[in-house]
Amino acid sequence: MKNRFFLLGILFPSLILAQITIKGNVYESNSPIENVAVYLNNTMLGTTTNKEGEFQLKVNEGEYELIVSYLGFKKINYRLNTVNYTKPLRFDLVENENVLNEIVIKKTVYNETWKHNLASFKQEFIGLTNLAEDCEILNPEVLHFEFDYAQNKFTAFARKPLKIKNNGLGYLITYELEDFTKINNYVSYLGYSRYENLKGGKRKKKRWELNRKIAYNGSVVHFLKSLVNNTFTEEGFIVNQFKRVLNKKRPTEEALEKARAFIRFSRIGSINVKRNIDNPKTALDSAYAIVRKSRLPKFEDYLYKSQLKQSDIISQKENQYYLIFDDNLSIVYTKEKEELRFLRRELFSKRTTPLAQTSSFIPLKPNIIIDKRGILKEPLSAYYEGYWSYEKFANSLPLNYVPNTKL
Repeated sequence: MKNRFFLLGILFPSLILAQITIKGNVYESNSPIENVAVYLNNTMLGTTTNKEGEFQLKVNEGEYELIVSYLGFKKINYRLNTVNYTKPLRFDLVENENVLNEIVIKKTVYNETWKHNLASFKQEFIGLTNLAEDCEILNPEVLHFEFDYAQNKFTAFARKPLKIKNNGLGYLITYELEDFTKINNYVSYLGYSRYENLKGGKRKKKRWELNRKIAYNGSVVHFLKSLVNNTFTEEGFIVNQFKRVLNKKRPTEEALEKARAFIRFSRIGSINVKRNIDNPKTALDSAYAIVRKSRLPKFEDYLYKSQLKQSDIISQKENQYYLIFDDNLSIVYTKEKEELRFLRRELFSKRTTPLAQTSSFIPLKPNIIIDKRGILKEPLSAYYEGYWSYEKFANSLPLNYVPNTKL
């Protein structure tokens, strides 16, 4: 079974060393508001407004996603480009008329079903990695869950920002969940996050730095940055190209439904897909044989090009990079092996020996843009399978993280 994973809410932090101070004011009905959160999404850069509604942030030159957030008011998402910044910014908050929070407060019942849904949410959002063991949601009571059985759709809502303590990486994260959806094996979530360092002694800080580097190595961000810099081969990545086609050995959905309907019509009882029928002699035997093949994968992957070069994957135009490859990429990171938890995530997994970390990059549109710092400008334009779908929020780093080369 393949898990598909989308990660949303990405910004494009600058790596240029020149800094600029961004100043601004936040108002509501022309009156300044104190304690409004102002931060750059997915970074450690943020502040709150003073009594006069003023704020200021020192940032590197570049493009950012600046978030202005205050409970009870609509969130402001402002695309900040320091090149165009010439005067203090002004933001006017508008009261949020969405009644979702009131509905959620009334409907949420903290029973066994809620606890089960919370465990499912943690598994899909926080993850199952080694680092997930040390990642804790401090205020889970703000979460509300819904499940649509007809669509096999699981959704989560949060009426307040989630407070997440990542003891493995040394961060306290404020995460404003905008959307969390799981349909079958597809998981996507959208949110805005602000990172703060946890306090700790030298021993803890050394452990955090080591864990941060481990989390970074082999990650999507690591690969894309090394791809832009044309250092991905030296940094341990092998990139292959594959095509995904329908598995002709697996019956169509129409054929499967007809076979199931025939079995039900025959009033034999529940479908026994384990029944071994090598040479079906009756129509019922044939129906059982067809249903048994539903366990076969819908698609088959065919590798047809190995060890791609940068020129096979991206092209450059005006400081932007475009993905130009056909079909899909299989990306092997050779400098780290899979965690044992990755092997045990599936109930009937037979493999017990960890191998190099292997992930699939599946584009959903042509000419996907990577900005010059190696970040997908449209996160929904691709999804990931394999090891990258296993590494979730517990392994996430602020996008202005810089690896410690001395470790």
